[in-house]
Amino acid sequence: MFGLLPAPHFKSFSYSQWSLCCAGLIGLMWLVSLVATFAFFDAQIPLVFWLWAILIRTFLHTGLFIVAHEAIHRNISSLPGVNDAFGYVTSWLYALLPYRLLAKHHRFHHRFPATEYDPDYCDPGRSGFWSWYVKFMKTYQSGRQIWVSLAGFAIVFCGFLLCQIPLMNVILFWILPIVLSSLQLFTFGIFLPHRQADSGSSCGPPTRSINLPAFWSFITCYHFGYHREHHLNPHLPWYQLPQVYGNGEV
Repeated sequence: MFGLLPAPHFKSFSYSQWSLCCAGLIGLMWLVSLVATFAFFDAQIPLVFWLWAILIRTFLHTGLFIVAHEAIHRNISSLPGVNDAFGYVTSWLYALLPYRLLAKHHRFHHRFPATEYDPDYCDPGRSGFWSWYVKFMKTYQSGRQIWVSLAGFAIVFCGFLLCQIPLMNVILFWILPIVLSSLQLFTFGIFLPHRQADSGSSCGPPTRSINLPAFWSFITCYHFGYHREHHLNPHLPWYQLPQVYGNGEV
């Protein structure tokens, strides 16, 4: 539909079904956590639980982007319409992002990683972490999209307040996870895997993997840190990347 990457050949029906279940579970847990934090967190809850709730909300919010990313790669279902449905919903829930634009940019990211044609890339020799992060964010808020996003966020924000959700809960459990999640995705999915500064030159592979055990790879960013393996095997769903970490293409 969008000229995306080729659909994968699913090894079995259970493989496809498991990917679908993972995507659905992430979305369900995100929704349940949002409702729970909005409804049950008040001043009587100890601070440590607030902090844990923010971390969990951030992790699940990042999961929304992971689902949208899997939809772009046709890794959720063998049915294109199912992938697109998940992609549209989760990219909107994540940050009111247009799925079509997200898919287009990600296609170029895979074709031209760490080059001037990669919309997610910024030469670290000319910019630091924060400059690259700002460029990364601007890429998905260009043109009229910035106004669409501002209006959309304002409407959703006011909607929460009209539903008598406490202002502090909206800020800490909806707005803050969006910001923290964007930093999480940028750090482990863009900056660390694609920077060339530590090698002293632009030579070498355009993508690299972050050397982490599978548990911490999952916690940091749903195995996005195994980035070289993902670029070599875009047909593999995120939860299978540890199986090929360090082994090259399958």
